[in-house]
Amino acid sequence: MVLSKFRPQPVKQEPTRQEAADPSRRDDGAGTLVRSGMVKSGETMRDELQQAEPRDQQAQPVWIDLVSPTPEEITSVEQSLSLEIPTRAEMEEIELSSRLYEENGVLFMTAPVLYGAATDTPATTAITFILTRAALVTLRYADPLPIQAFARRAERVPHLVSTPEIVLLGLLEQIVDRLADIMEATTLNLESISRSIFHKGRRKGASDDFEALLRQLGHAGDLSTKAKESLLGLNRLALFLSTQSRLKKDGKTRLKSLVRDIASITEHSNFIANKVTFLLDATLGLINIEQNNIVKIFTVASVAFLPPTLIASIYGMNFHVLPELDWEFGYPFAILLMILSAVLPFWYFRRRGWL
Repeated sequence: MVLSKFRPQPVKQEPTRQEAADPSRRDDGAGTLVRSGMVKSGETMRDELQQAEPRDQQAQPVWIDLVSPTPEEITSVEQSLSLEIPTRAEMEEIELSSRLYEENGVLFMTAPVLYGAATDTPATTAITFILTRAALVTLRYADPLPIQAFARRAERVPHLVSTPEIVLLGLLEQIVDRLADIMEATTLNLESISRSIFHKGRRKGASDDFEALLRQLGHAGDLSTKAKESLLGLNRLALFLSTQSRLKKDGKTRLKSLVRDIASITEHSNFIANKVTFLLDATLGLINIEQNNIVKIFTVASVAFLPPTLIASIYGMNFHVLPELDWEFGYPFAILLMILSAVLPFWYFRRRGWL
């Protein structure tokens, strides 16, 4: 399990006369931004949480990020923060009461987050945000890019993790920004697919082209559906969070802006879904046209060769009396007649515009 602990950075104070005389008495490490590495056991994590208690409360971690924790590690966090962390099965439940609730002043919020958008198999994973008065705990079993990006930003800009509420809003904003980027990239991809579908001219290997286009459209539709699922969960989470009185004025303003962003991105995802449906119908229509052209070629060929076949059948009959049998030019006449009977249908079909 990877445990990320972020602590707010206090205001730097001038050293006292005793600390200036004896540098070893300074406490420069307390309150700095810390991200630990791999935590091997629940005991180690409990020791770190206990050792994180400084002389003032500012050294308490404000964000504890749990990634695929073991039962022992979950127990240690529960004992340290006096709360009950939901199980993975409870995180996957779709009931709103199981995903958004308050218990003893602690907010439990679970939302699906899209990850793996750049791969062929995008998916969503449930992430639980546990907001206490002292810290924010995130519980997840995947590693989406938005959380990685926010963690890197927090290491560079410590004020992003000054309070648990600010950490939560920052994470939600980072997730929504990532969804917006995905929707923009999907839109550009659909524009490229649209140009490929409606490009004039015959293409060699059209069947292979259509198969590739269908795969791209399927991927775009799947990505749009999962993004919309994530947006729906985030919107419910934001609305639930907006009813809480613990948010300050700045936090409520950021939350309102976040809700507007979610609504606009949701509308864009609906547009993408409609465009995917349109392009899919257009691709299937072109496939039908391509198949009809192939069938038409076979139909014209079979019709064109019916008269020569009829002529050859007539002169192939075993009758004693056939006037052309004794004619010197009978054979060339039959060949010429069969050629004309094959050419005339082609000329007629071309004149009518059927070819």
